[in-house]
Amino acid sequence: MRKIEILAPAGSFDRMVAAINGGADAVYLGGEMFGARAFASNFHAEELVEAIKYVHLQGKQIFLTVNTLLKNKEVESQLLEYLKIPYEAGIDAVIVQDVGVMNFVHKHFPDLAIHASTQMTLTMAEGADLFKEYGITRLVTSRELDLKEIENIRKNTDLEIESFVHGALCYSYSGQCLMSSMLGGRSGNRGRCAQTCRIQYELKEDGKTISDPESPYLLSPKDICTLDLIPELVESGIDSFKIEGRMKRPEYTAYVAHCYRKYVDLY
Repeated sequence: MRKIEILAPAGSFDRMVAAINGGADAVYLGGEMFGARAFASNFHAEELVEAIKYVHLQGKQIFLTVNTLLKNKEVESQLLEYLKIPYEAGIDAVIVQDVGVMNFVHKHFPDLAIHASTQMTLTMAEGADLFKEYGITRLVTSRELDLKEIENIRKNTDLEIESFVHGALCYSYSGQCLMSSMLGGRSGNRGRCAQTCRIQYELKEDGKTISDPESPYLLSPKDICTLDLIPELVESGIDSFKIEGRMKRPEYTAYVAHCYRKYVDLY
């Protein structure tokens, strides 16, 4: 029987412990650099090593986010030293957005698994398979895909498939948002999203406001919860159910991981 992985966020050490205790099979977290949640607590080098030890002692896996767009000088002068410590400590995979980073990691750490981030905007198996020779073992589907499209990917690739099943959604297409940098002065692709889609807006036509003043959050989608879709998600061929929320509290992480582990197992 196929085992579905429950992948939970870990914005800090206590949230990571909560996720594992809640029933997560794996956690993803960020270090001090190059992660898409620059304002989370994140993990300094020594803490990251302790996290890897803890998770492995529990028989679980741990993935490191390196999922921002890097500048050439960062790749040339910082990335190698940054990755050495978690690599030597036994990190199970890195999650990347930047194809230059993907190429760099595969060149310098050829046996390290690489997961193609949702920000790579992979919508077809053909695109994902192009990256196999660069060490990609898993694709994180674009959040805008429907289940039929994910099923089609499953039929056409042997890569692992990971999909977001719970938590906040970006308003824009996966990995294509420039709204934060243009309106908020901070780039989401550099890990500093200003949450510009979460603020209040008015929709106007010919100078007249036509939107409902009682519902001013025009661009802010509700969080997703797919507990009632678990059969369809499993049958679509998804291997890893990913929970969003590295900024959320430990109680959230533990409870959501517990719910998905419980109901996936029941199915």
